[in-house]
Amino acid sequence: MPLAVLGLGSNQGNPKQNLDRAIEALSALGQVKETAPYILSKPEGYDAQPDFVNTVVLLSTPYKPADLLRKLKELETKLGRVPTFKDGPRVIDLDILFYDDQIIFDDQAMLFVPHPRLQDREFVLKPLNYLLPDYIHPKLGKTITALYRELMRNKGAATCKIL
Repeated sequence: MPLAVLGLGSNQGNPKQNLDRAIEALSALGQVKETAPYILSKPEGYDAQPDFVNTVVLLSTPYKPADLLRKLKELETKLGRVPTFKDGPRVIDLDILFYDDQIIFDDQAMLFVPHPRLQDREFVLKPLNYLLPDYIHPKLGKTITALYRELMRNKGAATCKIL
């Protein structure tokens, strides 16, 4: 079965519990192979909101990418996500970071894999580096460790903390 790498985040209610519930619910979409440590991160884009708790999950799934995205959006709604605004607070956020080694640009389905901003986000790269340090980004041709180190050099210091 294909392997989907998913990014999860929450900053409303009890974020850790929200992530636990989401990971449990993901088992309906395939087999959760591994989960990275939870990371506490500052919000990006819109600062006037609580910190986020993030993680990365490896999911072996029979769903094709567009179907998986649709199922993830349904799951977000089931878990209590209510649309707000770009970069706003959320009960749960489920993103496809990678899907095997595929590169997908489907503007109609709003599906972009690898996730177009993952290399700029410590809250994604840090937990991803725990699970797949040697995985080579199919578009950028660099390992996750190399991307993480590059981001840390550019940022100056880590801002995310392992919980």
